[in-house]
Amino acid sequence: MSTDSNELGFDLKIVPIETPTLGDRSYLVSDGRVGLVVDPQRDIDRVLALAAELGVEVTHVAETHLHNDYVTGGLALSRLTGASYLVPAEAEVLFERQTAADGDAIEVGDRLSLQVVATPGHTLHHVSYVLAADHRPVAVFTGGSLLLGTVGRTDLVAPEHTVALTHAQYASAHRLAAQLPPEVAIYPTHGFGSFCSASPPSGDSSTIAAEARVNPALTKEEDEFVSELLAGLDAYPAYYAHMGELNAAGPEAPDLSPPAVADPQELRRRLEAGEWVVDLRHRRAFAEGHLQGSFNFGIDGNLATYLGWLMPWGAPLTLLGESAEQVAEAQRELVRIGIDRPSAAATGTPEDWAPGQGPASFATASFADLAAARRGGDVVVLDVRRNQEWDASHIPEAVHIPIHELPQRLDEVPDGQVWVHCASGYRASVAASILDAAGRRVIAVDDDYEPNASRYGLLEA
Repeated sequence: MSTDSNELGFDLKIVPIETPTLGDRSYLVSDGRVGLVVDPQRDIDRVLALAAELGVEVTHVAETHLHNDYVTGGLALSRLTGASYLVPAEAEVLFERQTAADGDAIEVGDRLSLQVVATPGHTLHHVSYVLAADHRPVAVFTGGSLLLGTVGRTDLVAPEHTVALTHAQYASAHRLAAQLPPEVAIYPTHGFGSFCSASPPSGDSSTIAAEARVNPALTKEEDEFVSELLAGLDAYPAYYAHMGELNAAGPEAPDLSPPAVADPQELRRRLEAGEWVVDLRHRRAFAEGHLQGSFNFGIDGNLATYLGWLMPWGAPLTLLGESAEQVAEAQRELVRIGIDRPSAAATGTPEDWAPGQGPASFATASFADLAAARRGGDVVVLDVRRNQEWDASHIPEAVHIPIHELPQRLDEVPDGQVWVHCASGYRASVAASILDAAGRRVIAVDDDYEPNASRYGLLEA
């Protein structure tokens, strides 16, 4: 998606740079000659490639806040390009930057300018940037403040600040709505699947006028908004605790060179040492055959989110992939959350990784298979979805342990063969691999869960 505004007399482009696995967007804004980058992800080669494609010079990089869900590429990008690096004035950082304080105006080339608006709520220091083209406001980059149909969550700073930040988030949304013309387009960073969003977003684009009609922060009374947002907050990934510190320190550009190659003896040593050996293949391939003791975090899903959530921070990590390209893709995903250098990697198949040994395996099934098994007798059903998903609908008599709690709660899984499910199969395979590595007999339900439906007689009507 890009925004062309030729009626302005020049070619204004606002191009999102999507990171769907983390649910975020960065932006490159251009007048055809100079470029502004907002909230860049760690792998800045994507930004540089886009700027080269558009033929623009990056002159400004702007952060709306110190991010909690990814490591920024902002400082590295600014140093590489010589761009001015805008960071909220109240953010405590360990590097030189151009402070962005409420009311500041920043010229970006001859035709574009930014006005800084303090919008605390997602963080204490959060700001939004109003983009003007020839002095006319056309867009606002709202980071984790006003999102599409929702707002950024307010519990990521510290528990003692959550209530106050929720009230501040409400006030910030109203400030933007009151200050900006209704036709101004909204470009948030979070809210496309990110856990930084307080609730699921609505739509793919929006304006101030549209949000005034649908956004709870603008349609509800303050006390109602605050109580509902606080009640809806659920768990968020454990690695979030490290992102603010890394971003405040000023992360360098990542090293995406290939890791050291692990031979079969090295893989066996790492597995026997209890290290994290992660198989990136699709869950069905993993179920059919894998190294005993390895874990399945498929590259086809939210690898960084769930591996970063479950793996102890700083633990040695070995990646197994079908190809070097698969390993490289995983490295790119992982540097975005500060997991910079895997200890080792290997490519091929389980037969290549442990020649002469039969691979481990477990069965996969559908919800129809599970229903049939339950009709034949008692079976252990493990639901690894989050609390809100469980509260909305679940299989009667299932055991509920959210995926991020499973490694510490394995002893709570009842004896016997375990049928494990989630909403679509990805988390079920992660959980099944953890149980399998612990020596449990497991069946992974690789199927879509349909809430609030009496599907196959599994759910209460």
